[in-house]
Amino acid sequence: MSGQALEELAQDLLRAATRDGATAADVLVAEGDTLDVGVRLGEIEKIKQARQKHLGLRVFVHERSAISSSADFSRESLARLSRDTCDLARVIAPDPFSGLPDRDELATPVPDLDLYDPAVEAFTVERAIAMAREAEQAAFDSDRRISNSEGASCSADTGRLVYASTLGFVGTYQTSHVSLSVVPVAAADGAMQRDYWYSTQRKLSRLEHPAAIGRKAAARALRRLHARRVPTCDVPVIFDPETAASLLHHLAAAVSGHALYKRTSFLLGKLGQRIAPEWVTVVDDGTITGGLGSKPFDGEGVATRRTSVIEHGTLASYLFDTYSARKLHGRSTGNAARSIGEAPRVAPTNLVLQAGTTSPADIIRSVRRGLYVTELIGFGVNPVTGDYSRGAVGQWIENGECVHPVEEITIAGNLLAMYDNIEVIGNDLEQRHAVASPTVKVARMTVAGH
Repeated sequence: MSGQALEELAQDLLRAATRDGATAADVLVAEGDTLDVGVRLGEIEKIKQARQKHLGLRVFVHERSAISSSADFSRESLARLSRDTCDLARVIAPDPFSGLPDRDELATPVPDLDLYDPAVEAFTVERAIAMAREAEQAAFDSDRRISNSEGASCSADTGRLVYASTLGFVGTYQTSHVSLSVVPVAAADGAMQRDYWYSTQRKLSRLEHPAAIGRKAAARALRRLHARRVPTCDVPVIFDPETAASLLHHLAAAVSGHALYKRTSFLLGKLGQRIAPEWVTVVDDGTITGGLGSKPFDGEGVATRRTSVIEHGTLASYLFDTYSARKLHGRSTGNAARSIGEAPRVAPTNLVLQAGTTSPADIIRSVRRGLYVTELIGFGVNPVTGDYSRGAVGQWIENGECVHPVEEITIAGNLLAMYDNIEVIGNDLEQRHAVASPTVKVARMTVAGH
């Protein structure tokens, strides 16, 4: 269906909900195409192509609300969906904080953030298979110790999203994503190790070359061979960009308005306080042109924006959707994320730790004895206290050099202390994901080994 047809369908459903007794309502409609292929040892293991469409209706009957969804766009089905959703809302307990956003918060006009690439829509199964094979073969060709593979995957998806509400807002935008990944296995002296590399972009032309992805994945697997444990100690810990991004994920969860009003955040009550050194700035920006987390409006039609979460070490802002903002006497920051048929939740858009000026090599050289983390395992983080304990894989540093790989260890600390003890930030920021970070050095953590 065209964007105009989807908009008309959404508006028809809103009119039906109003006739059925809704005092306010909104509709989210999504349709798209997905392609996903997988190869292993050069042989095709998976081909998946799908076209899907579905919509979600949220109605308010004064302070009562209900949400439902459907993949059936027929007139009869949608009429029944409207009636049933309004009937359900009438029996739900009232909530004075529920409701649509304020009209002046809506994204009018809707900006074009260049989130769609026609080349991704034209992407073929044959090309996806060829790219996956090329990435896997490049890993094998890079070193004879790459003896096996868990496979390579290539996927592409395009979609269109429509949001409309009884506030008179109707917004539409198209998106595309393409990704390629490979997981080679290295073997030497009876030991085996696996690792991965990937590239994800909105534009096909910006995707990393398949051979480069394969070689990088192979190098990452090879550097893990002959890994060992280290004695328990307190040492500096360096997080590579992939693992440093996880520290931002924990930050995003802690500054979520939902976590705050539920009192499940270790950052509760710390707004305006210093929580990191002055060289630490973290920004959430949903307006970046072509950004992987960008969108012209959030899941409630509110305009996305640039929000400084940490500004020169000070906690400058929390992230809100409409509901959590009202609970906490604030305003939405345009961070309502929403799945079809579900209530909005708070989520970051493009959350980025601003880069420093020091190269990763110089950061490693600054450590006399410590750990360079390249993979984290498990989910040992307490969101209320910030206590942190996760399994880790990486490289051991002696006198400024990585001397051997490390595994079967745990790194432990507290997120508040870790943020406060960020000593150096690297200059190697690449926005390979919606949540992105350069290399980060934390002055001291406990490494538990043997």
